[in-house]
Formats: sequence, C-alpha cells, structure tokens
Amino acid sequence: MSSTALHVVTGKGGTGKTTTAVALALALADRGQRVLVCEVEGRQGIAQLLDVAPLPYEERRVATGLGGGEVFALAIDAESALLEYLDMFYRLGRAGKALDRFGVIDFATTIAPGVRDVLLTGKIYEIARRRGQHQDTGPLYDAIVIDAPPTGRITRFLNVSAEVAGLAKVGPIRRQSDAITEMMRSEATRVHLVTVLEEMPVQETLDGIAELHAAGLPVGHVVVNLVRAALVSDETAAALEDGILDAAAVAGVLTGAGLDPDVAAALLAGGRGHLERQALQQSQRDLLAADATPTVELPVVERTDLGGLLELAGLLREGSLA
Repeated sequence: MSSTALHVVTGKGGTGKTTTAVALALALADRGQRVLVCEVEGRQGIAQLLDVAPLPYEERRVATGLGGGEVFALAIDAESALLEYLDMFYRLGRAGKALDRFGVIDFATTIAPGVRDVLLTGKIYEIARRRGQHQDTGPLYDAIVIDAPPTGRITRFLNVSAEVAGLAKVGPIRRQSDAITEMMRSEATRVHLVTVLEEMPVQETLDGIAELHAAGLPVGHVVVNLVRAALVSDETAAALEDGILDAAAVAGVLTGAGLDPDVAAALLAGGRGHLERQALQQSQRDLLAADATPTVELPVVERTDLGGLLELAGLLREGSLA
C-alpha cells in the first residue's frame, strides 16, 4: 500500500511560510486527490489566508486544489491532542477533561516542550496512518502539508526522539516518539524551507539545512518567496551605473513628455536604489545556489486570495514541489 507524502514547510517569521504551505497544498491536490494542510502554532493563519472560519480540532474541507482535488485543513493544539491521546490509549474520556479543567494538561505540555512536540506530530502521524473506507484502498490523504514552526526550531520539532530522550526511556511516549521520528526520516517526507532574498533569512535557512542534514532529516526545496522582478532593462541599468543617464537627460525626456522635470533627481535616486536591492537579491541567490539545495522562486503577488494562491501553486508545481 502507498504511504502519505508528508511536506513540512518551515521558514523564518515574515517570509510567507503559511502562504507557501497553503499554496503547496493547492498544488498537490490533483484530480481526485485529497490533501490535508495543518498548522501547529495556534495562529489560525490558514483560516485567515483562506478567509474561512477559525479551524477546529478536526479536518474540514476548505478549498478545491489546482487539479480539482480536495484540500482539507486542521488546526492541531497540544491540549486537544493530549486529551485525545488519553482517551485513545487509556480510556480517560471524562477523567481527561477533568484534568484539563484543573490545568494539569496545560502544565504538562508547558513544563515538557518535547512532549508537546510529540503530541503535535503524533496527531499528524495518526492521520498519515489512516486508511480509506477499506483497508486496501490506500491512505485517507494522498499528501499532508504541515505549516510547521520556524526554521530555528524545526529540527527539534521533527526530531522528537532526541527531544524526549531524557524524559522517557521506555513506555508509550517513547514508542510514539520513535515511530514519529521514523516517519519524519522516511522517503515519503520532505522539509521545505521558505526564505526571502535578505541576509538574515538566507543565513538562517542555510543553518537550518545543515541542522536538518545532521539530524538525518530529509531536505526538500528552498522556496525563495517575495522575489521582486527587475523594473529596468539591462541597458538602462548599465546607463545608471555608468553615470550616462543623469538628471539632465532624464529632465529632458520628462519635459518632452509634458511632465515635471523637477522629479528627475528623485527618479534617478529611486532607480539606483532599485539596482542596489536587485544586487542584494542576487548576492543572496548566489549563496543559496552554492548550497546546491533545489530552489524555486515565487514572486510578490498582488493579492493573497484564492486566485493569488492558485497562481503561486502553479509556480510550485512547475518547480517540481508537486
């Protein structure tokens, strides 16, 4: 039987991690295929992006994918996952809810962050193992996309066996964490890192790639988001850099077009600033290229509604992420 493909999307805050995760889910939802996109940070970013009601702790259909398949979404929180875990393995339905009222569950998931990650990833593990209506029909979902924690925490989040080693040597928590780690390191899993072409996000991405490799976790693509296209031609850029295109020349063109020539200096300053930003983008692009991890670039889109997300989904598919 086939296994569910698992795509983990991480990135520094502000790089568009959630947008990329949702766009990837839309790209993966081919005809007849079912894709689940889930978040684990309690931000309800997926719901806000798709303009739907806040997601509950249950799978809900939220969109039609790029190829006509179905996209479902889920918000996973550690407290609900622990209550479900207690009920599933220890039949502590009412007793578990009583613990929740007394704050025991919140205390347990706060005092032991490694256990919290086991609960969050454990829910994903449980969903990935679910079968369709019949055991021989394959997995319930063809792919699961995780809007995961930021790059600086992603290795600890996925490498749960190492994180709980000091807390649980044996027992159900240890068995669960070992099974999750095995899934995260499997051939069906890929960790994608979202960045923008700026120094800090790129460096964090490169550090994250190194940490993931060191932990034996599979790196997929680097998604370079919010790429700004060049606004001037190569000829104009060369003229600006060489000083051939000066204020007098620009003022003459503006006057001939019936425009205010006094803005010539401001236009030149804006053009030079644009070239500097383009040069910075290229220098960071070169750093990523030197790492040899496959990359795909996404432009700044005018809107982040479903139409804009589908546009990004098409680019992700072209970049072989789906």
